[in-house]
Amino acid sequence: MSYDPPPNHPYPPPGSSPSYDTYPWVPRQEPAPAQRRPRHRPALGHHSDLRVLRSAYRWQRRVATLTALGYFTLFLVLSAFAPSFMTSTVTDGLPTGLLLAFVQVPVTWLAIALYETTARRHVDPIADRIRRQAELDARREGAR
Repeated sequence: MSYDPPPNHPYPPPGSSPSYDTYPWVPRQEPAPAQRRPRHRPALGHHSDLRVLRSAYRWQRRVATLTALGYFTLFLVLSAFAPSFMTSTVTDGLPTGLLLAFVQVPVTWLAIALYETTARRHVDPIADRIRRQAELDARREGAR
């Protein structure tokens, strides 16, 4: 036996959605008009310049990070999985592991030098060009 609610029952049957015609006490809400996104200030420089700057900076970070962390990870993996190699001696009394640990400092300096060099050669000229273009656009906008 199924239960069918009376025609003027205040609750809708299971599985159905309320209708505004069925329930007159529910105020009808018109859909809100589509809102336009607020206009933002113009982007600095050209979009392609910003993309090039972002990719150059991303490449710069990856090279420096992978140089330092890659060597350190290699050192840790050798320490964990090749203890006989790390304890072998290079010269009288100098184990390979200690030598590789000492080399970590120059490798970190190398990563810093790579970061600075790529910044000077690749990232800074693009950033300067975008900065000059933004200043020129601001002067033009101020002259209006």
